[in-house]
Amino acid sequence: MISRRTTARTFGIFFIITFLAYGIGSGFIETLGTGPDFLSNVHDNQSMIVFGVILMALVHTFLNIGMPVILLPILKRYNERLTYGYLSAAIASTVTLVVGALLLLLLIPLSDEFVKAGPAAAPYFETMGIIFKKGSVFAYHLGMALWSIGGVMFVSVLYKSKLIPRPMSVWGIIGYIVLISGSVMELFAHNDIVEIASVVPGGLFEITLSIWLIAKGFSPSAIASLTAKQD
Repeated sequence: MISRRTTARTFGIFFIITFLAYGIGSGFIETLGTGPDFLSNVHDNQSMIVFGVILMALVHTFLNIGMPVILLPILKRYNERLTYGYLSAAIASTVTLVVGALLLLLLIPLSDEFVKAGPAAAPYFETMGIIFKKGSVFAYHLGMALWSIGGVMFVSVLYKSKLIPRPMSVWGIIGYIVLISGSVMELFAHNDIVEIASVVPGGLFEITLSIWLIAKGFSPSAIASLTAKQD
C-alpha cells in the first residue's frame, strides 16, 4: 500500500511538472516568436529559445512517458489492453510534440542566416520562420489529439477500477473527448474560442487529478478489492 501511495503521488507530481514544463517552455518561445521582426528577436535571445525547447523536448518528454510507465504495474491489473494503449498513445503523442519543439529550435540557425543575409532576403527567411512555427502548431494539436486518445483509455481504467471517484473519471473522459474534438478542428482551421474551450475541461481535470493523487492517492478499498479477488 505504501508503494502504491508513493506511485500515485509521484504520478501527480510528474503531471504538474509536465504541465508547467511545456507551458513555460512554449510561453518563452511564443513571446519571442511573435511580431513582424520575430527572427531578430530570436537571434538576440537564442538562449531563451534553447531553454524553452529543453523544457518542451527533454523535461516534458521524460516525465510524459514516465507517467504511464510508473502506473503500468497498477493499471494493467485492471485492464491490460487499455493500459498498454495508454502507454502507446503517450509515446506517440510525446514524439509528435518533440518534433514540434525541434521545428522551433530550427528558428535559431534560421535567424543567424536572416541576420547575415540582410534586408533584401528578409521576406524569404521570414516565410521559412512562419512555416516552422505553423508546423510546430500542427504538431502540437496532433500531439494533443493523440494524448487525449490515450487519456480516454487511462481514465476508462480509472473508472472501471474505482481507483479515484467515478464522477471524477467521468469528468476526465468528457474532458479528453472535448480536447480530441478541439485538436482535430484546429488542424483544419484555427479558432481562438475553440482552442481555449477545448483545453479547459481536460486541463482542469488533469490538475485536479494531480492534486487528488498527491493528497489522497488511489482508493485503498479499490486496491484491496482487486487483491482479494486475485487471492
